[in-house]
Amino acid sequence: MKYYIYLFMLVGSILIVNQNAIAQATAPQIEQFQNRIVDSIFSTTLNESRDFWVRLPDNFQQDNDEKYAVIYLIDGFSLESTLQAVYANYWGHYLPHMILVGISNRNNRIRDLTTSQIKMRRGSAMNDKTGGAETFTKFLEKELIPYIDGKYPTMNYRTLIGHSYAGLFTINMLVNHKHLFQNYIAIDPSLDWDDQKLLKEAKQKLSIESYKGKSLFVSLAAEQLHMWNEEINIDNIMDDSSEFTLFARSIIEFSNYTKSQKQNGLNFSWKVYHEDLHGTVTLPSMRDGLISIFEWYQFKSPQKYNNPETPIEELVALLKEQKQIYTKHFGVPMAPMIDEMLNGYGYMNMQMGQPEKAFMFFEMNIKYNPKSAYAYDSMAEYYESQNDKENTIKYLNKAYELSGDNYYKEKIQALNKK
Repeated sequence: MKYYIYLFMLVGSILIVNQNAIAQATAPQIEQFQNRIVDSIFSTTLNESRDFWVRLPDNFQQDNDEKYAVIYLIDGFSLESTLQAVYANYWGHYLPHMILVGISNRNNRIRDLTTSQIKMRRGSAMNDKTGGAETFTKFLEKELIPYIDGKYPTMNYRTLIGHSYAGLFTINMLVNHKHLFQNYIAIDPSLDWDDQKLLKEAKQKLSIESYKGKSLFVSLAAEQLHMWNEEINIDNIMDDSSEFTLFARSIIEFSNYTKSQKQNGLNFSWKVYHEDLHGTVTLPSMRDGLISIFEWYQFKSPQKYNNPETPIEELVALLKEQKQIYTKHFGVPMAPMIDEMLNGYGYMNMQMGQPEKAFMFFEMNIKYNPKSAYAYDSMAEYYESQNDKENTIKYLNKAYELSGDNYYKEKIQALNKK
């Protein structure tokens, strides 16, 4: 088994180690084993160049037809390792393969992410330029997103993640530009900005507009709700009226109100992190936020897939249901599992002495990934386990045709000598 080692656990999770690591990439700016590309475009909207990075999924192949949902991360260079850590640990059962895009906001961050112009903030003069959120939105909509869509195999299913001022920007995108993204994660958002101007606007729009098909996760870091008064806690903070608690009170007010507006169809959840500060809450928020907004993605009844007593007909029905769920949410025909899982369940059933089920999973992997050499290699191993030399060679030839990997050629030669 050259390409994958699988460990199957009773809870239905699968640990996959791809020994080839990453599909071959020809572009020199792609870092080996990471599929990470650093790029920039000149924005006529911003009148400046803007850096960003792109991380392609582990199963990305240049000649494949698969398309991917996209996560856009504001403050992408400072929060890159956070998103990557979460995504690397949860793709598969919890999250689909996705393209990750991290946007630089190292320069003019306050200008780009704030939703209105102000002169004073928290009793001090505001010397930075402010109120450029609409311009930055135009850059995303008219320049960056079309560039990403034109260069990479994306589908029209996007998630936006922002922290602090970027969290304010994220909520503004949902409230005023909801056509651009399906999902929003606002981490400790600065909803106190400009005397809660966006908060007031959001409450008005959330009460009358439809947000069906949209998901929002909001987080609040509650380790230090007041700058100096330790007696302020999550239970009594709304009784305080000082400037020191306005930040947290704004998030709580927004979240409680949003939760009450069930008629608008928004899939909303929020969480208070009692042991986190503003600077540490990004990691747990990304984890919980992504799992929350992709809750529908987690496949049903994983124990049944692992149970050798489950009839193959029941597995086929479960896979059909999963395919329908994925297709409904993504808006395009989808496989019922990512390719690694289809392959993994095939090998698991081979090891459990369930060849009919193994064949079903391998055949399905080929159906949905017809340009994957790995899929044909796995089917060849299935036929080899069944002592079917003719079909083993047939599928090894197809794997060699797709990949040009001499491993397959050598294996074919070895089989022909037997």
